[in-house]
This record gives sequence, C-alpha cells and structure tokens, in this order.
Amino acid sequence: MPYQLGDAPSLVDFSIGSRCCQRFRSGDISMTKKTLRIKGIEESISVSEGMTFQDLACRFQERYGSPIMAAKSGNSLLELCRPIADEKEIELVDLSSLDGIRIYTRGAIFILFMAVRELLGKVSLDVHHSRGSGLICEIEGFATDHELLGRIQKKMREIVEENVPFIKDTIGKFEAIRLFMEDGQIDKALLFKYRKKSTVNIYRCKGYLNYFYGYMPFSTGSVNNFSLIPYGSYFVLNLPSPSEPNTLPDFVDQPKISSIFLEHERWGGILGVKTIGELNGIISKGYKETREMINIAEALHEKKIAGIADQIASRESARVILVAGPSSSGKTTFSKRLMLQLKVLGMNPIQISLDDYFFDRKDTPRDENGNYDFESIYALNIDLFNRQMGELLEGKEVLLPKFDFLLGKSGFQEKAVSIGHDQPIIVEGIHGLNELLTASIPKERKFKIYVSALTQLNIDNMNRIPTTDVRLLRRIVRDNRFRGHSALDTIRMWSSVRRGEDRYIFPFQEEADAMFNSALAYELAILKSFAEPLLVQIDDSVPEFLEAKRLLRFIDYFLPITNLEDVPRTSIIKEFIGGSVFSY
Repeated sequence: MPYQLGDAPSLVDFSIGSRCCQRFRSGDISMTKKTLRIKGIEESISVSEGMTFQDLACRFQERYGSPIMAAKSGNSLLELCRPIADEKEIELVDLSSLDGIRIYTRGAIFILFMAVRELLGKVSLDVHHSRGSGLICEIEGFATDHELLGRIQKKMREIVEENVPFIKDTIGKFEAIRLFMEDGQIDKALLFKYRKKSTVNIYRCKGYLNYFYGYMPFSTGSVNNFSLIPYGSYFVLNLPSPSEPNTLPDFVDQPKISSIFLEHERWGGILGVKTIGELNGIISKGYKETREMINIAEALHEKKIAGIADQIASRESARVILVAGPSSSGKTTFSKRLMLQLKVLGMNPIQISLDDYFFDRKDTPRDENGNYDFESIYALNIDLFNRQMGELLEGKEVLLPKFDFLLGKSGFQEKAVSIGHDQPIIVEGIHGLNELLTASIPKERKFKIYVSALTQLNIDNMNRIPTTDVRLLRRIVRDNRFRGHSALDTIRMWSSVRRGEDRYIFPFQEEADAMFNSALAYELAILKSFAEPLLVQIDDSVPEFLEAKRLLRFIDYFLPITNLEDVPRTSIIKEFIGGSVFSY
C-alpha cells in the first residue's frame, strides 16, 4: 500500500474542472468565424473571436485520458487562458506529456502554498528537490506530522473544489519586487532584482500572488490528484507522472540519494547560495567574492572525494571500484580525481572504461523501435569483463579490449597489463552498480560509487531546478566543443538517453557504497555563456525548439561568470567546457 494521507482518487474526476465547460456547451459562444483543426480529432472546429484554448479543452476533455493542461501550435506551447488567434492546427496537451506534468506540478505547488498560507500565515514553504514522482518540501518552523499534513491536504482539496482560476498578470519588474517583498517572498524579489527584462509575469489566485517559471493550469479544479506524505522533518507532495497520469505512484524512499541532496543543501548554506538570486548577488559583487565562492565549492568537492578514498582504503578486501552514474554526471573527472586521492593513501590504481567492452556494433541489441540500444547492459561483453576482472585479481596478465567507435568494432590493446597487491581497479561506466555486470566477483571485493549532478540550487523557494536540466546543459556544451554535435543533435537524442537511465541506472543507485554529487553551485553561471549561443540556433521549424526555448528562458536568470581562470583545472566543470588538466 502507498504510504500517504487521505484517499487520493485512483482515477481523475473531471467533474470539478468541467464546470468551466458550461459556457461552451450552453451555446453562449457563436462559432462562425474561423476553422481550426485539433490533432487527433477528425472534425474541423468553428471558433469565434474571443474564444480561448480553455474553451476547446473543456469541449474535448472527455476524449482525453487525463486533464488537459495546455495547447501546442507548431512547436510552441500555448497557455489555455490565451485567446485563439490565427492558429490553423493545434494539439491539446494532457498529463501524458512532460509539458503537461510540469504545468500540473506548478498548479499543485501554488495550491499547496495557498493552503499553507490560509492555515499557518506567512511562513516559508520550500520545495527542495524531486524524489521519483514526488517533491520533497518543508515548512520552515513547523514539524509536518500526520495531523498537520491532514489539515493542509483537506484545505488543498477545498481549494480544488472551488475551481478558482489562476489569473496571469504582467507587471513591471520593480512593482513585482515591491509586491513580493511585502508578501514576505524575499527569494523571488531577489530573483527579479537581477532580471534584465523590465516586466514579470505573475499569477494570482484567491487573493494570493506567486511567480512560477513556466505556464500554469487554467484553474485549481484541474489539479485534483495529489497526496501529502510525512518524511522526517520534511514531507512529500506526491503527484502523477506522464507514464501513469491518472494514478499516484507509491512513494519509494531512497535514503542514500536523499541524504546526498540534503548534504548539498547544507553546502549551499555554507556558500550562502541556495537560490539563483543569492548566486547572482555574489557574482554582482565582483571577482573577489565570486572567486571565494568557487574556491569553497571546489574545496567541498575535494573533501568529499578524499573521504570516499578513505572509505575505500578502510576496506582492504575491496579491489574493484565501480563508478557509475547518468550521462554528463562527471564520472570521468571524478574517477581521475579519486585516483589521485588513492595514490595519496599509498595505493596505485589502474583505470578501465566499460565502453571498451562494447560488442561490435552489428551485434548490439536493438530497442523496441529497432534502433541500436547502446544503453543496454547487454551491449557489453559481460562474460569477457568478468573473466578479465577475475584474472587481474589473481595477478595474471590481461590484454584489455579497446573499442573503435568510428568503425564500431571491438579489438584489443597492444600491451598486456597486470596489477599488484596495492593496485585497485577503477571501472567507470553506466552499469557499474548492476550486479549482473560483476556477477562473478565476490561482493566484499567490490566498492560501488554513484555519481550524479544533483543540484541544490533552486530558482527560488518554490521553483526548483531539475537535475536533468543541469546535465543536459553540460552535455550540449561538451558535445559541441569536443564531438562536433549541435545543440539540436543533443536535444534530439536526449529522450533516448533518459530512457536508458531510467531502465539501467536509476534502479540501482541505492546499491552504492558511496555517493558523490558532482553539481557545483556556480556552474550554471559558467555554462550560460557556452550554451546560449548554441541554443539560439534552434528555430521554430523543429520540435526541439520548445525545449531550446525553455532552456534559454531558464539560463536567462543567471548573471554570467566570465573569468574562467578562477575555475581550477581539476574541476568537474572543465570536463565540459575544456581546459582540464586531465586527458579524456
């Protein structure tokens, strides 16, 4: 049974949100002026001036399996409250899409914010990070036990039942700063202080105001599937996912990964950088303060890597060190820095990449679409890997493989290697935590490390930065600088990469003996200058334009750090922007 408060509906009840449809159904709108086609609906729709996309969403909601959150015209996302203009064909976006879930999530956070304010007054609601389909949240100064969460959830459902519209308003930047200062949302006021645009889009609902990075649902009535789950001194706002848009998945705790998130939030406190506004405040003070922040962030990384090396050294039987993590997590640089720390302790490791154990391309398994599945563990010669690891641990000489990515052919290195008693083997690759990879190696001889970029930085207290956005920006920059790929190429294949991570990496992350968070508080201010000119090259003729536009809007919040000499040459970020002391 899922551990949650209250009885969240297993299927979405559309009756609340459908009240907005009455005007459409009662014939108050004459539909005689334009025709419009909706993707997936055979008939052409006649629309009149002043009709909104919400009117269409209401009319056709029953044909969709989950609440409609937005519309798309070409490769642009449209808010439901927007009047229909000169669009000829649109697509209605529900919760089965990532865009729909993002909008739904913002609505749920606003409703949570209103409920907390009505019950507890002007307290600080913080949305820290995601865990599966849920968001880890905190109400400053309050222990969120069953009783309090029950009251909050009841109030949220009352707000949903009222079906109050979210009203969008464009106001001047300085007026927004004044309003949010008066409302006690200092983090948002600080965010706008460094914003170049002269206006800000805010949302109002039931007398409350808020700001969200992205579009909102039309009204509270369409956000009626959620639950609140106690989680220590925090709580989880559990929400649907694109794969299960009408049910709430069980919340599965992942204590190891959560501890790393919370560790980095403590690091953010040390740096004085928990939100973009605070980061911009330091950058705006000049090179001295920025350099100090960079040095402390890098020192925290080095201290953590040294601590992991100490853990390894304390386990004398551990000879195979497996480093795994998702794309662009900085595994390679981490492995090289870990090697240095192990050498400091008198150990002399060798390094092996799992990429060299790929089968010939023609023997690579294919996915459900018939494409080569390079992310699958079965793309690797597991038998060869296990045999060679066993031989190395027995002191034998081994001719390690070398994969030619240009030809798609496997081969072998020219010189055989062997290891001594003081030489652990560092193995880097995405499948390192999967027991299937190292089935023949006794558990006590393995030490598993999970590496990912789990940013602790948020836009403000309620607008979090998805960790996948940080990794995607890293990869866009690296792929362009070192692999000759455009931002369009990288975004186009990103969904395939993410699908492989969900299948082959994330299910095993709690198997790690140690975790390393490669995110740096300042890195997005560095990546901005590299990523921006790449993203603006993507125009609205391709579907990837929507993602490029979203990322551009996101990095626009950051003041840039342009003095790259302040970044140490051993830094994780150098793996992506260039200038590293390490060879890759």
